[in-house]
Amino acid sequence: MRHGKKVNHLGRKTAHRKAMLANMACSLIEHKRINTTVAKAKALKQFVEPMITKSKVDTTHNRRIVMASLRQKDAVTELFRDVAVKIGDRPGGYTRIIKLGNRLGDNADMAMIELVDYNEIYNAEKAKKKTTRRSRRGGTKPAVAAPVETQASNEEE
Repeated sequence: MRHGKKVNHLGRKTAHRKAMLANMACSLIEHKRINTTVAKAKALKQFVEPMITKSKVDTTHNRRIVMASLRQKDAVTELFRDVAVKIGDRPGGYTRIIKLGNRLGDNADMAMIELVDYNEIYNAEKAKKKTTRRSRRGGTKPAVAAPVETQASNEEE
């Protein structure tokens, strides 16, 4: 049974797990996407999304909270300066996990975790959807339909 099991320990001691997640979060912030195992990606998602939410409000207190978890000044600076500006209007769900298949060496489930707003492929489709095409036939239908109805009514009389 898994009662009360909220944290995936990833087969590591607490200090090792926290250091690994901090390093992975810094890499994710720096490179915008990283490849890792599915279990680590899910653990990283729970670790990094609250920090991205904190970065929306740039206060000294929030910077100190994030700095205590990330432990790298450059990553905190980039998170508050670049990432927070780009995801400012998004209410959550800042990361996406895409499964990649199994690793050749040990057959581990691999995944790519990325920041959602930095994916050009998905965002390009949204930009295309904003432009709508209007049919030219839409305006001519009533003009064509009216004479046809009058001719049909004249033939019946």
